[in-house]
Amino acid sequence: MSMFLVFSERSGPKWRAGEPLEAQSDWLPHKAFMNSLVDDGIIVLGGPLDDGHRVAFAVEAASAEAIEATFADDPWTGSHLRIVSITPWDVRLDGRTSAA
Repeated sequence: MSMFLVFSERSGPKWRAGEPLEAQSDWLPHKAFMNSLVDDGIIVLGGPLDDGHRVAFAVEAASAEAIEATFADDPWTGSHLRIVSITPWDVRLDGRTSAA
């Protein structure tokens, strides 16, 4: 698996600016979907950036196409979020693993 940085924007037609995540429509299905990606080891880190508009994820996947296919199943894709970029990331430092 390779590591990727994925950036999304909260820009879909159902996104209500000024409302917290938990008050957005379809929050619970989106939350469940994202938690399943964490549980499956796909999302390593993720969350909104402080600009209130963008979201960043560190994702382990076989390819950018695999990420697009996986995120297409998110209930918020197209309605609340859209992927802006998927960039391969050559991780050289990883505190999650112990050195041999």
